[in-house]
Amino acid sequence: MRRFSAIQLAEYLKQHDPRLIDVREPWEFDICHITRSELVPMGQVPGNLPLFHESSEYVIICHHGIRSMQVINFLAHHGIQNTINLDGGVDAWARDVDYDMPVY
Repeated sequence: MRRFSAIQLAEYLKQHDPRLIDVREPWEFDICHITRSELVPMGQVPGNLPLFHESSEYVIICHHGIRSMQVINFLAHHGIQNTINLDGGVDAWARDVDYDMPVY
């Protein structure tokens, strides 16, 4: 597991194509989300473990980086190591990268 700030992730995405998984709730995703991210709410991750064998790398995203870290720990427990945590979550992304993104 790696940890990227919003600015580091924005730079990384210019040259890499990890799968972006947002683990927030649907109502949160509706307020704002990073382009190309897919919604898989935290509670649905255990039932979607096969999803995490479809790509070589995943960025796990939540509101502030706490739930995403919990999901990454769960995935690591199940042998999935190819993850990146967005430290600060979409809140940091909105404040540091996409100034037009709503914050909540």
